[in-house]
Order: sequence, then structure tokens, then C-alpha cells
Amino acid sequence: MTSPPLPWPDDDPLAGSVRLRAFTERDVDMVVELSGDPYVPLTGSLPPHCDRHDARAYIERQHDRARTGYGWSFCIADADSDEPLGQAGLWLAGLPGGRAAAGYCVAPPHRGRGRARDALVALTAFAWRVPDLHRVELYIEPWNQASVRTAEAAGYGREGLLRRHQEIGGRRVDMLIFGALRPE
Repeated sequence: MTSPPLPWPDDDPLAGSVRLRAFTERDVDMVVELSGDPYVPLTGSLPPHCDRHDARAYIERQHDRARTGYGWSFCIADADSDEPLGQAGLWLAGLPGGRAAAGYCVAPPHRGRGRARDALVALTAFAWRVPDLHRVELYIEPWNQASVRTAEAAGYGREGLLRRHQEIGGRRVDMLIFGALRPE
């Protein structure tokens, strides 16, 4: 089932050292690099160790997210150079209940410099442009302490542990849930 297409933002969301923009052909090499991460391909539609053809197909699927009303998938880019750094998405399946889910990943060479935090701050600020959205949720495996630190640094509060919440890599895993609430 698809929803009406979502409008692409007139201005790219910005925070700190990054901006969130639409994926383009110039992002193919970064997508290939991201596919080499042992975890990232387990969590979405990016095939592991993909080639340039698979990376282009992934980019097209990211464009489909807004076209089908599923949400927005942004390329995380350096705010000054426009170098592609990773991916951030806002998924709207829970919007009838006032909720959305967010996700992010940064390619290995660009980690450890606050880029994921900046991307999550930009994505969350963008989320509040969506009418009737009251909370954004993150689901993070407990072992992923780098992502936990990112969520907390971006202002998300830890709300609990969801046991065997979802399947990742062929097994049911526990997920920590973090939330951000629309400012009053």
C-alpha cells in the first residue's frame, strides 16, 4: 500500500557540519563503501558488498520512499564540500498515531566526528515540519554504544528495552527505544 507522494523540502535540513539532501549519482561510491560495513546491510535494503549497479538501484529505492509516501531518505553530506557521508531517514508508518521512526548510518571513514549526531539533529528538526507528528523514535541494539551516544547527544531520551523487537540478520533482537518529543 502506498500513500500520497511526500513533498521534498524546499531547503536542505542543516545542523553542525552536515546537510541532508537528495541522493544523486555522485553518491554511488559512498553507497558502495557503506555496503562493506558488516552491520548496515542487515538493517535495510542495501545489499552487502554491492557494486556500482546495486548502489544505483539502492539510490533509486531511496527516491521511492518520498514518492510512495513512506518517508524521506536523505544523503548525509558535508555542509561545506557536499561530500557524501551516509544516509538518514524519517519513516512515517506510525504517523496516524503521531509517531515516526528515524534511522541513520555514516560510512566507516567518516565516523567518530559527530556527523551522525549532526545528521540526527537536522533530521529531527525537519521532522517537526510534519503536521500531526508528535514524537520521533529510534530503535538501537543494546550493543551499539556509538549509536546510543549519538541518540543521547542529539537530545533523544532512552525510554526502555523492547525484547525481541525485530529481526536483524535472521534473528530476533532486543532494541533500546529512544524518543524525541515535539517541542511545546
